[in-house]
Amino acid sequence: MTPLAPRTLQALDGRVSVPSYDRSRVRVGIVHLGVGGFHRSHQAMYLDRLMEQGEALDWGICGVGVLPVDRRMAEVMAAQDCLWTLVVRHPDGTEDARVIGSLVEYLFAPDDPDAVVERMADPATRVVSLTVTEGGYNASAVTGEFDGSNPGVVNDLQPGAALRTSFGLVVEALARRRDRGEPPFTVVSCDNIPGNGRLARASFGAFARLRDAELGEWVEQEVPFPDSMVDRITPVTTDADRAGLAERFGVEDRWPVVCEPWTQWVQEDTFACGRPPLEDAGVQLVEDVAPYELMKLRLLNAGHQVLAQTGRLAGLTYVHEACADPAFRDLLRGYLDEEATPTLRPVPGIDLDGYKDGLLERFGSPAIADTLDRIAAEASDRIPQFVLPVLRANLASGGEIRRAVLVLAAWARSLEGTDDDGRPLEVVDSRRDRLVAAAGAADPLAPVADRELFGDLVDDPRFTAAFLAARTSLRERGIRATLADAG
Repeated sequence: MTPLAPRTLQALDGRVSVPSYDRSRVRVGIVHLGVGGFHRSHQAMYLDRLMEQGEALDWGICGVGVLPVDRRMAEVMAAQDCLWTLVVRHPDGTEDARVIGSLVEYLFAPDDPDAVVERMADPATRVVSLTVTEGGYNASAVTGEFDGSNPGVVNDLQPGAALRTSFGLVVEALARRRDRGEPPFTVVSCDNIPGNGRLARASFGAFARLRDAELGEWVEQEVPFPDSMVDRITPVTTDADRAGLAERFGVEDRWPVVCEPWTQWVQEDTFACGRPPLEDAGVQLVEDVAPYELMKLRLLNAGHQVLAQTGRLAGLTYVHEACADPAFRDLLRGYLDEEATPTLRPVPGIDLDGYKDGLLERFGSPAIADTLDRIAAEASDRIPQFVLPVLRANLASGGEIRRAVLVLAAWARSLEGTDDDGRPLEVVDSRRDRLVAAAGAADPLAPVADRELFGDLVDDPRFTAAFLAARTSLRERGIRATLADAG
């Protein structure tokens, strides 16, 4: 067994690809907030690919952990000199393993927030990127309004406070650059949110305005926040993944990453201080990300919700199990074809039918073993972003809505805490207490009457009639009988 470290790279199994570039020559040009599995399977992989080609050695990544739960990642990155193994699992069961070397520094903000601020304020940092999840922008899914009462935000607005949020850290770094006469860096959101760059601009600009009106105007006017669309299914790393890497490749890695072969990154080409030659690594640089973004959010991300919210009620565990079950596969395909696709506009260079066929293949790969629980977590952030735009569009046009409504009814049913056979269902959501209370209320519309999440949806009689019928059927007859009748 070979522990992963710089000194052991050449001793690894020959089937494990390792960086051929000299990591001591890599200089930080990107600071990334939120170093989870997705960042390590996606953005960091693209930069590693460039460096392997002899490019972008001045675009190394400094990872930042903002939340207390990121301490474990900080410890692993320190122990392994910011290295990890990326394992690509193919549908036929074969695997490719590559040690990624593009992340060369990791800072843990709770221990030293000023070090994080100074790293971003350094003129060498030209891009600050984010994967902070759909809920990490502190904005209402309905109104888009920034929540200035958030305790972390309130803390970070106090003069001299130890900064605790991405807003406080990034805005302080921008303020220092402005005061020092340095140009701003570009802020690149890599989260699955419609108009992620525009949302980032609104949220960081709102925080800056709360701190100082003039600074807020400067942030909104001078700092680029380009949109992006990113895609690669990356399940949570398990102990079995660690053991499998050790068994098959002889690598002892404390936190490897497992992912599918498919990867896509579409990036609006708007940067303040230059960018890496991303196109050389396969990134699509475009003027308008919106068509690609809507395609991915309304097909892939919403499609995941279709399977997760309904499949868990039937006692299914994995995405590939749900996709292999004819009832759930038909539900998904019907949603994609009859509800989501009519809300999309043409996507340059993309055959939508082929894309949907590819989604079914990707979801159906048992090699990934992605869990429905992972997909269903934080649904109060995900459903408003992925499913509701399709539902609202079809309500407005008179289009088909029954499958999207069923997803909401299944979500409400899962909040009751058991599946159709009485097995416990865990509710993982930052709003858990209020959601569970709504699911147990006497009013069956209570789960979708939360206007912070669903706006005026509950005022639409076509929606409420369909929702009540679906929720009643799920409660009285279960998901499989409900699907059979919907047939």
